[in-house]
Amino acid sequence: MDMDSASSVVLQALTQATSQDTAVLKPAEEQLRQWETQPGFYSVLLNIFNNHMLDVNVRWLAVLYFKNGIDRYWRRVAPHALSEEEKTSLRAGLITNFNEPVNQLASGIYSFACSLWSHHTDCFLQQIYARDEAAALSSLERTLLSLKVLRKLTVHGFQEPQQNMEVMGFLNAVFERLKQFLECCRQIGSDSTCREKLEKMIILYTKVLLDFLEYHPCAFIPLIQRSLEFAVSYVFTPAGEGVTFERFIVQCMNLIKMIVKNDAYKPAKNIDDSKPESLEAHKIKTAFFTHPTLTEIGRRLVSHYFLLTEEELAMWEEDPESFAVEETGGDSWKYSLRPCTEVLFLDIFHNYSQTLTPVLLDMVQNLQGPTNVEDPVQLLMKDAVYNAVGLAAYELFDNVDFDQWFKNQLLGELQVSHHRYKLIRRRVIWLIGQWISVKFKSDLRPLLYEVILTLMQDPDLVVRIETATTLKLTVDDFEFRTEQFLPYLESIFGLLFQLLQQVTECDTKMQVLHVISCVIERVNIQIRPYVGCLVQYLPLLWKQSEEHNMLRCAILTTLIHLVQGLGAESKNLYPFLLPVIQLSTDVSQPPHVYLLEDGLELWLVTLENSPAITPELLRIFQNMSALLELSSENLRTCFQIVNAYIYLSATEFLQNYAESLCRSFCDLLKDITNEGQVQVLKVVEIALKVSPILGAHMFQPLLPAVFRGIVDGERYPVVMSTYLGIMGRVLLQNSSFFSTLLTQMASECSQEMDLLLGSVIEMWVDRMDNITQPERRKLSSLALLSLLPSDNSVIQDKFCGIINICVEALHDVMTEDPETGTFKDCMLMSHFEEPKLSDDEEPPTEQDKRKKLLALEDPVHSVSLQQFVYEKLKAQQALMGDQGFGVLMETVDTELVRQLQEFLQGL
Repeated sequence: MDMDSASSVVLQALTQATSQDTAVLKPAEEQLRQWETQPGFYSVLLNIFNNHMLDVNVRWLAVLYFKNGIDRYWRRVAPHALSEEEKTSLRAGLITNFNEPVNQLASGIYSFACSLWSHHTDCFLQQIYARDEAAALSSLERTLLSLKVLRKLTVHGFQEPQQNMEVMGFLNAVFERLKQFLECCRQIGSDSTCREKLEKMIILYTKVLLDFLEYHPCAFIPLIQRSLEFAVSYVFTPAGEGVTFERFIVQCMNLIKMIVKNDAYKPAKNIDDSKPESLEAHKIKTAFFTHPTLTEIGRRLVSHYFLLTEEELAMWEEDPESFAVEETGGDSWKYSLRPCTEVLFLDIFHNYSQTLTPVLLDMVQNLQGPTNVEDPVQLLMKDAVYNAVGLAAYELFDNVDFDQWFKNQLLGELQVSHHRYKLIRRRVIWLIGQWISVKFKSDLRPLLYEVILTLMQDPDLVVRIETATTLKLTVDDFEFRTEQFLPYLESIFGLLFQLLQQVTECDTKMQVLHVISCVIERVNIQIRPYVGCLVQYLPLLWKQSEEHNMLRCAILTTLIHLVQGLGAESKNLYPFLLPVIQLSTDVSQPPHVYLLEDGLELWLVTLENSPAITPELLRIFQNMSALLELSSENLRTCFQIVNAYIYLSATEFLQNYAESLCRSFCDLLKDITNEGQVQVLKVVEIALKVSPILGAHMFQPLLPAVFRGIVDGERYPVVMSTYLGIMGRVLLQNSSFFSTLLTQMASECSQEMDLLLGSVIEMWVDRMDNITQPERRKLSSLALLSLLPSDNSVIQDKFCGIINICVEALHDVMTEDPETGTFKDCMLMSHFEEPKLSDDEEPPTEQDKRKKLLALEDPVHSVSLQQFVYEKLKAQQALMGDQGFGVLMETVDTELVRQLQEFLQGL
């Protein structure tokens, strides 16, 4: 059949066959029936129903003829069978048609894909049983391809797949096909050429079920019973013996887990609020998970799947570090058997704890007392049961007296030194780590530290690594008390350092470094006498880890806590520390991709704990311009670093870097969020606070925008508050610069200076409520009062507003002495005191001390607002005379005057 000429003829016949007129309809149907056996007819039909521009009825009829023809003529043995060439063309054409907008037509395409899959599957099974492996492999590849297409169509091709009988029929057929393919595994053996692809096929079938369950949980409800029966049968009964393999077991367990845990299958707390689908699913699950079934699953998980395998035991002996830090977190449960079994156990135990708790406690009871070291089966069983008790710690809270168990049983097990008992020593110390945050009395901690001290010297490396991990969990726990740990600190820290040197793998070194970091963080300055060896070793480790960026991240984290623990003494680390910061924060160096976040944090804590600036520390700031250009999520830390430099040495820092910093800030402010804008402005505010004269001079290019923002009435309250904070500093502490700025802005705005000043004061008074921090509110009062005394008519016109702000601020900062009835400014600071700290409190950093000393000189904390108001009003009165001042005061609300007099009484 010639495609070009045939297309128009077939299209005309299909159009006539959709007619309501039987005189037109009948001849067209007869013509189409005659073409059914013509070569090329089905390719023409494919082109017609792939054309979305044609009438839907015509396309639908083309699909029906196509589907019926495929059913009749696809098989090679059928009369008038389609040629292999045309079959290939049809397959290719269908695979490109996944964007079919009409549901009925999509169903037709799906039906064809199903028939393809079924045909190839039957061919494979016939060939494999006929021992024709070459032909079977070819059919298996086709089956695999057709199933991949079906998987996508089934999962993503239908909004309501449960309404489509063909979809649900295919999903039900999956279970039968799985059984057939699993039986094939038994028949062909492990050395067959088909074995690898056969296992791949079986996994693909399970993926169909798992994906459908994930994307269509409600449509999956009719399949719950069959899925559970299938998965439990193969994983937890003899039915799976000889046919299952590890990846398949993982998939089956994931299927059970997803059904057990699925929120769509759980009724609401109030049954009346539950959806019918949820109730139906819950009913099916409840009927399946009977007491005997759950008991068998629980026992089998622990006594079979939790047992350490021969491969794992061999790994323990041959590669202890890989065994000790084997990856079990993240999504590993989706692919690896051990984490998969543990996650399934946890989910089933959580959902059916009433049934499974007695089962597990019975298993524990049967293993009490010391285990014969000559009985490897019992040792492995105890390890498995203790693993289960650790995993289910939160569920067993009310059923296990862990403190008594620790004292009466577990402690004794840890003291068995036989080399075969290392399984139990390692498992028990792990078990304690799982329970430490669940139920473990504080007064037992010293006993635990003694145990940890002993096990950190265990001959077995796996036991030592596990002990270090439990130490981290213990130290990181909410109930941790520094004073209980201090007697053991020196010995344990020394052993941790030894362990860090002994291990050779990067992952293990990282794990031990995390423990060391945690210990340093929790004991803080108490670590100082014991870190000498670590400080000497870290440069060597940094050099060795040049190709291992994740290990370097762990070193950076350790250095962060080390600097915090050493405080000002961290300056002794600078020869190593500063080059590390330099490399980690240099965006031109490839490692910055991994090291930047931790490197910035280290840079910040180094500055916060630095007693004085050094040329090398100042030089690192050359990295900052490029970092600010990145505008990444690390921008906030970058601003904190800038602020830390200003607090540390404003003069040197601003003289060296203010110009480049101003350029960076100007670029940033062009395209930044309001929050980012506030962060930039806070840097300027801190510079003005630390050095009012130099700060204003160095950040001069940014100040006109601040001035304009105030005059224009910036709408975002936090930004406006920061604008007023900056302008308050300039006005109060650098009045000559304020006058220069006012002159500049008046010229730019073509406005009288006095009128512009009036606009600023008016907006300041109007937007005072935007300022929420009491310090800034007091600053605003001091700044506006600094304009007095004045004979400027504009300032006198705004006098009422200035007094209004002052009274508001007085309410914020004044506290009344209950005995004398007088008021005092609660923000005043007269001297610097070192705070008395408890053991668990962090001591102040060098930057904290710098801030305190700065506060003593800050007008906000050194000038009494009450006294300042009084003196300024007196000066204004002296300037104007009593009569003139009286007239001025009459512009102020009488209630405000009364409140003001109350605050000023006694002066």
